[in-house]
Amino acid sequence: MNKNLSKKNAVLLVSENSNFFIENYFGIIKSGAICVPINPALSSNEIKYIIDSLNIKVIFTQNKFCEKIKSLNYKNVEIYTDKSDLNIICYEGNNNTDNINIKEDVAVILFTSGSTGNPKGVMLTHYNLISNTNSIIEYLKLTNNDRVETVLPFYYCYGTSILHTHFRVGGSLVINNKFMFPQTVIEDINNYNCTGFSGVPSNYQILLRMTDMKNTKFPTLRYITQAGGKLPEIFIKQLIDILDGVEIFIMYGQTEATARLSYLPPYLIKEKMNSIGRGIKGTQLQVLNSQGNKVKVGEIGEVVASGGNIMKGYFNDKQATNKVLRQGCLYTGDLARVDDDGYIYIVAREKNIIKSGGIRISPKEIEDIILQIPEVVECVVIGVLDDILGEAVKAFVVIVADKPFVDFKYILDFCKKQLPSYKIPRYIEFLRTLPKNSSGKVLIKQLK
Repeated sequence: MNKNLSKKNAVLLVSENSNFFIENYFGIIKSGAICVPINPALSSNEIKYIIDSLNIKVIFTQNKFCEKIKSLNYKNVEIYTDKSDLNIICYEGNNNTDNINIKEDVAVILFTSGSTGNPKGVMLTHYNLISNTNSIIEYLKLTNNDRVETVLPFYYCYGTSILHTHFRVGGSLVINNKFMFPQTVIEDINNYNCTGFSGVPSNYQILLRMTDMKNTKFPTLRYITQAGGKLPEIFIKQLIDILDGVEIFIMYGQTEATARLSYLPPYLIKEKMNSIGRGIKGTQLQVLNSQGNKVKVGEIGEVVASGGNIMKGYFNDKQATNKVLRQGCLYTGDLARVDDDGYIYIVAREKNIIKSGGIRISPKEIEDIILQIPEVVECVVIGVLDDILGEAVKAFVVIVADKPFVDFKYILDFCKKQLPSYKIPRYIEFLRTLPKNSSGKVLIKQLK
């Protein structure tokens, strides 16, 4: 790595999933510098904000994104591409590994969207990465025989965790950057004898309703994992029916926790349907009420976590850090309940709860009902301003092409049979696709 870099330097990595990303990601971390992988689709202003905030002096970018970076007109920033001569920037000899303080030094900064409009940089130490990686490897029982079909971007914590775990055990990855053609994912899994697949809810919803997944056998598939939000129950049941003999891991986490906080053992998926499980090894997961006490069975509180995977903090943002990190614990902002066995069930994020006429409504309950309609691929429910009720229920729906009979009245009639009147959507808007970020999460803010 560049001789002028030290463990206090942040290095920007601009790349889609590729060998270029993998080589530079691990190279930067091993050098003792801080790797800052970002979404290449970020706007110029967003990239500039990150470069300025971190005082970036070195950038590694795929050549296809080079002009975008150069257009920012930084004169004192070194830019290297996949066309650069690596001998210019690499050297033989001792690196900074011996000088790394595993527990204190930051290895990676992952940017996540902030409420103010500017992204927040989540600082993850070497110990954070090691702790979370080891825990995931243990419960997934990963070995060097495992090969995972990878559609999640490596600059997203879920995607990064796949990279960490499979390289740690000597496994392999099949990179698929073509999820806009979802059938290629199904083909890849069998063509490359994949043993694993990981996805967010939208990945599974699209695969189940827009590909031949239901009619395909997967002889080498050993497990699948799902995180990044709640997958509606109807799709979980379909996966159980289709993937006989395949272990299905429902998981929960946050970027601030280096990706993973909990998982539900596959053998409990039917008994504990919709649960995110319990804390992974090395992580204590609790649900606390507003007084800081553990909730009773059935009561709702906030998910609070502690352990070796909890971030060091947000870069250069003490106020935001102090809001979520208190007394060594991460306050996730997710509302949940626990059952008699201590298994956790996410209810909603507080900010997403609809307050209509003094009644608190969980959008997920309504989404789950609408998604029971086979022709519906995706659905998001939000609260919109209402002069009388405060908020009214609105649903955004994506349907399978060429199914015009699924209209406003059709969905309304379906909801009336299964929901009380105050939960029935006042408005329904049909979209060709839901707005998502590059990791597949729905951008609810854009719908409001």
